[in-house]
Amino acid sequence: MKRVVCSVLFLIILIPGIWILVHKYEGEKPVVDIILPSVYLKKSYEMSLNVMDDKTGLRDIVVSIHQKDKKKILLKRQYETYDITKIFSGAKIKKESFIIPIQAWQYGMSDGEAIIRIVVSDYSWRGWNQGNILNIEKKVIIDSKPPKVNILTKRHNIEKGGTGLIIYKLFEENIKSGVKAGDNFFPGHTGLFENKNIYTAFFALNDVQGPGTKLAVIAEDEAGNITKRGFYHYIRDKKFKTDVLNIPDSFLNRKMPGFDVGEKNGSFPELKNQGKKNPLLEKFLYVNGTVRKNNVEEILKIPENSENQKYWDGRFLRLRGSAKRAGFADRRIYKYKGREIDRATHLGIDLASTANASIKAANSGRVILTKFVGIFGNTVIIDHGFGLCSLYSHLNQISVNNGDIVNRGDDIGLTGMTGLAGGDHLHFSMIVHNVFVNPVEWWDKTWIKNNIISKINYVKEMNN
Repeated sequence: MKRVVCSVLFLIILIPGIWILVHKYEGEKPVVDIILPSVYLKKSYEMSLNVMDDKTGLRDIVVSIHQKDKKKILLKRQYETYDITKIFSGAKIKKESFIIPIQAWQYGMSDGEAIIRIVVSDYSWRGWNQGNILNIEKKVIIDSKPPKVNILTKRHNIEKGGTGLIIYKLFEENIKSGVKAGDNFFPGHTGLFENKNIYTAFFALNDVQGPGTKLAVIAEDEAGNITKRGFYHYIRDKKFKTDVLNIPDSFLNRKMPGFDVGEKNGSFPELKNQGKKNPLLEKFLYVNGTVRKNNVEEILKIPENSENQKYWDGRFLRLRGSAKRAGFADRRIYKYKGREIDRATHLGIDLASTANASIKAANSGRVILTKFVGIFGNTVIIDHGFGLCSLYSHLNQISVNNGDIVNRGDDIGLTGMTGLAGGDHLHFSMIVHNVFVNPVEWWDKTWIKNNIISKINYVKEMNN
């Protein structure tokens, strides 16, 4: 009997003892998840740290940054454990998350490499009760110097609604750069010159940006250092014509019933035979406002696919034998039965010839859009390189496909009256990155020579 009792007591003591030894002597190191937004320590730099130990729980966390003989503690935590009477319950804290700001320029450290070190231990009895210890090191770079920019072109004359070109040199790799014109940003591109440090940026003023618009080259490195460099420029003002367009019932009856505006279609009363006062006029106002805005936004996203290659050469072609029916940036006032109903700005030039006239590519390039786009109707966009594109709208027929390489003068389609066109014509636009610009400049051989080609040749001669 005594032997049985002793055996039971032995087991009662042995089994928990074994469990305690196995549990407390566990050998798994803590788990650490680190998120560094960049290898470069920017001024607004924050490191994300998640630490976990599911077994014996967290004991210590120390995060520090080191550079040669300099050291800065960024985070230090020491966690308590339960007292001996609660030994079976484990540690108090098993998981923690931190957002740690790193302001290297305040720690007396210089530009160059540094190391972020994370040391985490748990409450295992391993290592003479020092616990399992995890050491992690991450290399980072301290960079406090803004990038250097050298502007190579001398004169930059531009007019409201017009295009400019600037060429500049950078002295570091992986720099985001371009021209800021007011609130618009035009990225710079390599590829026009053999020297990969020389960048080209077409930039533009929209139809409301005139004298007083701030222009500057912006360069930002991976550490977030920014250089803003002004350059000599002259901005000419320009007045745009105002046109009054009368909207007759014959136009509404011809264009509006079949005009697809997507999900909104079903909400227009003429589609439900509800007989409101003038449902076709209501639909026209929606098309001329909301649909126009959405279509313009869609079109202006396309040049993001522009290649760093100069496809074009010489002046751009105009529709042969055509007369101008509307100009760039015409301010349009729409009237119905003598009453003003809407306003819009015409961001292209309307050219009319004979019906179904052959449309030629204005210059060489790569076709990047062939589709029906709302008010623009059947539309083709050609990429001429470095963010410069030409647009052809209201086509009755498109004879090219996306990805086609076309030469100056190649057939791309026929004029028509698709979209919101009232009659057969070509709506022609030029686009710089995400801004419609005046096509007249690109039809002018002298303007192209003075403002584009002479700058390119000057920089090429400088770098030979």
